Amino acid sequence: MSAKGMTRRTTGRTAGAPDAGAPTRRRFLAAAAVSAAAVPLAAACGRAAGGGAERTGTLRYQGWTGQVTLPELAEDLGYLGGVRLEWVGNTASGPQDVQSAATGQVAFGGAFNGASVKLQESGAPLTSVIGYYGTDAKNYTGFFVLEGSPIRGPRDLVGKKIGMNTLGGHSQAVLDLYLRRNGLSAGDVAKVEALAVPPVSLEQSLRQGQIDVAALTGIFQDKAIAAGGVRRVFRDYDFLGAFTAGSYVFRDDFIERNPDTVRAFTAGVAKAIEWSRTAPREEVVARQMKILAARGRNESPDALKYWKSWGVAGRGGLMTDREFATWSGWLKDAGQIREVKVRPRDLYTNEFNPCANGGGPR
Repeated sequence: MSAKGMTRRTTGRTAGAPDAGAPTRRRFLAAAAVSAAAVPLAAACGRAAGGGAERTGTLRYQGWTGQVTLPELAEDLGYLGGVRLEWVGNTASGPQDVQSAATGQVAFGGAFNGASVKLQESGAPLTSVIGYYGTDAKNYTGFFVLEGSPIRGPRDLVGKKIGMNTLGGHSQAVLDLYLRRNGLSAGDVAKVEALAVPPVSLEQSLRQGQIDVAALTGIFQDKAIAAGGVRRVFRDYDFLGAFTAGSYVFRDDFIERNPDTVRAFTAGVAKAIEWSRTAPREEVVARQMKILAARGRNESPDALKYWKSWGVAGRGGLMTDREFATWSGWLKDAGQIREVKVRPRDLYTNEFNPCANGGGPR
């Protein structure tokens, strides 16, 4: 039976409904993880995947210009064991990256969990296996206005233009959730205009009055604050707290064929997350800059100098129902899906993560 035939897409169950005796994705993934565990990978949280397992040797993926991804860091640190990454180009957005994974153009993709949920609700045969970015006190999305702007709160955003890196991603979901949680009607929310603006142009667009609010992260946020004349209205961390916001996904049929590869990948990324937590920030930044320089793509390393945290909430990228249910509910409330048909536990799995069940760095 194919992976698709084994998933919840063919069962017709609504979110939270009990199993009807049909095999579910969770059972399939659990069985796959057990199968993988039988292979001598020696993959534990905080220990590189090793051993002589037979597994797919290469994972095709897309990168980001001027950035180092966690899988790239894991490979450079030697944490992926015998698995090799093959860069096929750069992506422009998370939603595009997971779409490429869904269509089989790459082996895995990473995006905001809401974008992955939307794809999976539409029937895309994908499963999230590990979180890779999120929000914490150091790494968050802030919505900024000019110092003299009259915008102070959610109702002031009605009729205003909000610039962000991509539509359908993290910033738009956070904005919409912020408005709804502060009592704005669906009609008023619809009057808040989200605009896609390249990250490098967001600050300039704000200062020139082309947009009223800019959703800024990382280097773009830090540079705007350093230049002065801007004020933060709100940030996702203020009302959502620390949470893992995005995850890496694989197609179900790839997982079915290569559970040991997925396990090695997940173990390596998990260890890279924990290495980044414990190593001095300067060492993490230096390692990323070395990787960027060595790959020779004529990229600026400036953004890496501002790295503070991946923002991943769970140990080793472990995921929780909340990090998916929040966005399932938002998609329904926003009218982007008619009903929530997929349970959070069927959207992701921690089965391949060696940090599950109390595992920890050694």
